[in-house]
Amino acid sequence: MQWIIFMLLLFISSMEMLTQNRWKKQASAGLMENCTGCVLCSEDNGCITCHHRLFLLIWRDGIRQYGMCVHTCPPGYFGVRGLEVNRCTKCRSPSCESCFSRDFCMKCKDKFYLHKGQCFRQCPPSTAAQPGTRECQETCEPGPWSEWSTCTHEGRTCGCKWGLETRVREVPAAAREEGAACPALLETRKCRMRKHCPGGEPRTG
Repeated sequence: MQWIIFMLLLFISSMEMLTQNRWKKQASAGLMENCTGCVLCSEDNGCITCHHRLFLLIWRDGIRQYGMCVHTCPPGYFGVRGLEVNRCTKCRSPSCESCFSRDFCMKCKDKFYLHKGQCFRQCPPSTAAQPGTRECQETCEPGPWSEWSTCTHEGRTCGCKWGLETRVREVPAAAREEGAACPALLETRKCRMRKHCPGGEPRTG
């Protein structure tokens, strides 16, 4: 009787070990498919540590997170290299497609315009939308026009029938630093000159 019980226990133990080994093989096969580039991998959370050249990308779905090792961070993320692990960090703004740091965007998603690292649906005041680059370019409002200059022709102020006079206006320093697109800053117009120079013979132009 004891011998029968012993054989039965041995059979049950063997079946449990066989079942466990089969489950471990299945788990290992599944992990190998989802752990490309991983140094450490979890069945539930995917990659935990990546090879030194790769970035660890954490996908979040509610309270669950899953790790992947990638060569390049996807849109909406930027890569941060660290001593222990390189990570893909998400851009703070949801309208940002590519960022340099968490708060500085370099390219915005469609229907948004980029200005000083931020994304806007409409460009801020004193800027103009550039459809080609989808950026907001600074505009400038120059100061008032100066008085018209003396009428001259080839450096002379008399002795010719016609000459040119000019006027200019200044651009604020801030607009120059931003590389703003400004309207005309210099104008010229035709003007009549004195044909006779004082104390000299008349010259005709």
